[in-house]
Amino acid sequence: MQALLALEDGRIFRGHGYGHPGECQGEVVFNTSLTGYQEIATDPSYTGQIVVLTNPQIGNYGTNQADNESAKPYIEGLIVREFSPISSNWRSEQVTDEYMERYKVPVLADIDTRALVRHLRTYGVMRGVISTLETNAEVLIQKARNIRKMDGTDLAKVVSTKSIYTFDEHEALNETGDTLLAPGFDLTGRKQMHVVAYDFGIKRNILRMLVREGCRVTVVPAETRAEDVLALKPDGVFLSNGPGDPEPVEYAVKAIKQILGRVPVFGICLGHQLTGLALGGRTYKLKFGHHGGNHPVRNNRTGKVEITAHNHNFAVDPDSINTSEVELTHIDLNDNTLEGLRHKSLPLFSVQYHPEAAPGPHDSNYLFHDFRKLMEEWQG
Repeated sequence: MQALLALEDGRIFRGHGYGHPGECQGEVVFNTSLTGYQEIATDPSYTGQIVVLTNPQIGNYGTNQADNESAKPYIEGLIVREFSPISSNWRSEQVTDEYMERYKVPVLADIDTRALVRHLRTYGVMRGVISTLETNAEVLIQKARNIRKMDGTDLAKVVSTKSIYTFDEHEALNETGDTLLAPGFDLTGRKQMHVVAYDFGIKRNILRMLVREGCRVTVVPAETRAEDVLALKPDGVFLSNGPGDPEPVEYAVKAIKQILGRVPVFGICLGHQLTGLALGGRTYKLKFGHHGGNHPVRNNRTGKVEITAHNHNFAVDPDSINTSEVELTHIDLNDNTLEGLRHKSLPLFSVQYHPEAAPGPHDSNYLFHDFRKLMEEWQG
């Protein structure tokens, strides 16, 4: 199929369509990860976005249900240089083209993704439309300009679970059927911690990582009130990743304020941004965001540099944080954006990046252990 990408500034890219024939629209962003296209596609944080993958060949190892980070893909569309028509991996259950067609995700391939990424880096992320139906570029450009902007949009409640559910060790099995406790971790004589996790678009590997640290996880909808969370008697509260602008998610900021100091709190990505707002800070939108698995972040507490996985378009303004009460713990070495904070007197810490990876490096897995330790210390 012939396919076309139209950006709101009038730039046009022509290529071939795969996956689902039709049309999709959203904010166009790029991800520099070398692998993990299925995890990226199924990350709810990508709701409302068309993703450009910079690795030149995508789809070559197929797809399988075990690598899904949620029940289905959340990306609006996918753009790649070369889309493999076959899969070559013993774990593959379905060719990527069929997988994308099954979940109605349009794919644009055979374009110069380097030129597209350079355009987005220069002018910033922008709205776009992929179509295999419409050949009139001017019509698609106008459609792109009419797309609702991500700024000011609350998507957390759109992707969140609608009901409470439990994720425990019986749900987190590896391929041999063994429970996924962290290496060397033994629950003998230790309490299984109860964590209540706010689902703003939570990834499955976050739940697995909490279980690895001996936690039973109760997942609650994004709009759950603080008093209802505390009534579940958690040992700790987790604030998940998610899509959209953090500032409209006022209900979550209100809940976080009421939970602070009552139980330990750990936030990731959108959860970090909401934490910053709850502490009186501000957030702002980045020019083209951070999306990839190779971002260097310095841990200010240890001086070590961690290679981390990122997926966010917004960030917390460090100048808006009261540093007499809050420690700025992590800094991105590419652009000096704030990547982590910790309260000096309350049991609270959060990071902007993704320590659970999926896809990405595992340098920051220790943060889940730190959360377990914080809960134990708080009870002591």
